Amino acid sequence: MRKSVLKKFDGFHRFIFIVSILSLLVCITTLSKFYSFKSLVISDTVWKNHITNEGKNEVRETISIIIQKIQQEIMDLRDSSVNSSSPSLSRHSIFLADILGLLESVEASLLSIGGSYSHHKLSDEPADHFLIEEIRKYVKVKPNRLKKQNFMGANGTFTSIGHGCFSMKKELEEYMDYEIDEICNDDWKLAQKLMVHGCDPLPRRRCFSRAPQFYGKPFPISESLWTLPDNRNVRWSQYRCKNFNCLASNSTRKGFFKCADCFNLSYHETPRWIKPLHVDPNSNLTADFLIQEVLDIKPGLLRIGLDFSVGTGTFAARMREFNVTIISATINLGAPFNEMIALRGVVPLYLTINQRLPFFDNTLDLIHTTRFLDGWIDFVLLDFVLYDWDRVLRPGGLLWIDSFFCLKDDLDDYLNSFKMLRYKKHKWVVVPKVDKDDKELYFSAVLEKPPRPFR
Repeated sequence: MRKSVLKKFDGFHRFIFIVSILSLLVCITTLSKFYSFKSLVISDTVWKNHITNEGKNEVRETISIIIQKIQQEIMDLRDSSVNSSSPSLSRHSIFLADILGLLESVEASLLSIGGSYSHHKLSDEPADHFLIEEIRKYVKVKPNRLKKQNFMGANGTFTSIGHGCFSMKKELEEYMDYEIDEICNDDWKLAQKLMVHGCDPLPRRRCFSRAPQFYGKPFPISESLWTLPDNRNVRWSQYRCKNFNCLASNSTRKGFFKCADCFNLSYHETPRWIKPLHVDPNSNLTADFLIQEVLDIKPGLLRIGLDFSVGTGTFAARMREFNVTIISATINLGAPFNEMIALRGVVPLYLTINQRLPFFDNTLDLIHTTRFLDGWIDFVLLDFVLYDWDRVLRPGGLLWIDSFFCLKDDLDDYLNSFKMLRYKKHKWVVVPKVDKDDKELYFSAVLEKPPRPFR
């Protein structure tokens, strides 16, 4: 019996076993050289001086040889798998790929600790900036298996992350430190922090997103537009309020101050865009344009659009009643805005201002914005945002600037930013912001994108 077992342990399995033992020894050697107790009590700079160049080069050369051997074995396995459907070959290939990834991580850490070796400089590959294996696997180019261009005309898949990820390495590695095939950490707030600070897009993850423990059926569309959703359908762990009634009551500072009342569907939200809410008593002017007034500018031609605002989907809900489909772009600033929008039965788009709009050129009929682009925004950033909005608006599409407010002294500069679009003015009004003692002003406009034929 024992002999038969030994016979089955053929040369292929021996190689796997030897590689595993050798990899383990290399990792132990590396850790003993670079992460001894002494490294816990003195700085990296001082400890590096105690590591001899000869010892470092020896470990690095050994790792390099092992990596080359494993890469060659993986290539041989792939060639063998073409003529074989054995599941063991696939398992062994995956096993070797994981060992290879670990060794490359060790090699990268040695580079970062001890500088270059064998007269090579550090790689510019994004994967070499991180130690968490899931990040390294994600950002590496994924070549097509058939070694041909795919239907998109590329030889591989080039996954990307935002440039801000490199300056937030610690936070990103925390975000990507998880168990594959398990439930993800409850860390959406960390993810949003990364996105807001330029780590956008975030890498994908191979774990299952957390869901509310007792998720119930959403209300039918006939009820959901103007009814507070079921509290069970939101994960409340990262919010100050723990239910929608708390948000709607506005009894404490519990969310984004610009939208403190927007969870109050019955009182605050219902009249919006149906009747003017704020009329200047001196001029009898208002910055509140009504939906019907705007739709009458282009009768029957406004069908799809984007609302880039802070809100709970009320604009999209109202436009739905006029048979116009609106996507609501926002993030969760202190309250579950995206969950609320979705549970009301309209479409949320979880998007920061840092990111290019995910729409093709000249495709949208309408872009609406309120409570978002205000006097806080940098003029250069505003230019980039407006030009991106111009990109996705079709010729003849409308840009609806809704109650943009800023300091009186800054108004001309901001108005010039909108004027540089050279849009046709259908509506254009400036009124005082009454709660700021005439120091701030409201600006609202409805502007039409010109045709701009090819020159």
